[in-house]
Amino acid sequence: MNTDNQVPHRSYDRQWDEIEDMLEVAEERGVEWQSWFEECRDNSDKEGMKEAARNYKALQGVIKCLKWVLGEEGIDHPLE
Repeated sequence: MNTDNQVPHRSYDRQWDEIEDMLEVAEERGVEWQSWFEECRDNSDKEGMKEAARNYKALQGVIKCLKWVLGEEGIDHPLE
């Protein structure tokens, strides 16, 4: 986060396919974290469950933002 109250420099040069690829990777990682959570639950690993849940929830936010940027139908504003 920029603490100097300066406007960040943005190039606006991302291609739509880059954003779509990032969405695909984020969804794959979400599945991996969900699987890890279930494995930790089966092993009674509470710390592992916490880490997996935290990362899974973070990825849900990333996925929603990317879908919103792509204009996917039915996706509400990510901050609401």
